[in-house]
Amino acid sequence: MYERKSRLSPQKRARLIEHFIAGTTARAAAQLVDVNKNTAATFFTRLRKIIADEMEKASPFDGEIEVDESYFGGVRKGKRGRGAAGKVPVFGLLKRGGRVYTVMIPNARSTTLLPIMERMILPDSIVYTDAFRSYDALDVSDFHHVRINHSERFVDRQNHINGIENFWNQAKRHLRRFNGIPRDSFFLFPKSVKKLH
Repeated sequence: MYERKSRLSPQKRARLIEHFIAGTTARAAAQLVDVNKNTAATFFTRLRKIIADEMEKASPFDGEIEVDESYFGGVRKGKRGRGAAGKVPVFGLLKRGGRVYTVMIPNARSTTLLPIMERMILPDSIVYTDAFRSYDALDVSDFHHVRINHSERFVDRQNHINGIENFWNQAKRHLRRFNGIPRDSFFLFPKSVKKLH
């Protein structure tokens, strides 16, 4: 699992992995397993890097895919969502009944989102989006684009993006316990949130 030898006993490594999976913070896990907090933090960071590396090697999605962008962190006052100050934009794809792929993005323009979708979604897949204008390019792509207009209705049988929106809510609840994540390592965190069915 690791290239360099760990000084932690196999039992402590196993317990740290259990706490990581359970969503325990590194500081709390360190106390529970009786290791230094920096050791636990380093161990958790390694686990997140392994997950991030594996996600980048993932094969493209096919079938029914929900896509959406979300915004994490920043200041609570004032504007929220798209365009809010200090927020980290994250783009996500969810294969219905399957995996989730997330990636930090510099912006939510179609020139940013379309190459990610072309790399991570096979042609002829059904792609569900909201009515955000950056998804207009999908209308002339190799995908079957289904647009959900939330101002008219949120769900019309299978035409919805509730799965990815549920994932965002779950990720934000999970990340709140960390009380702030440095921007340069934030990309590791949404990837390590497990999707609940």
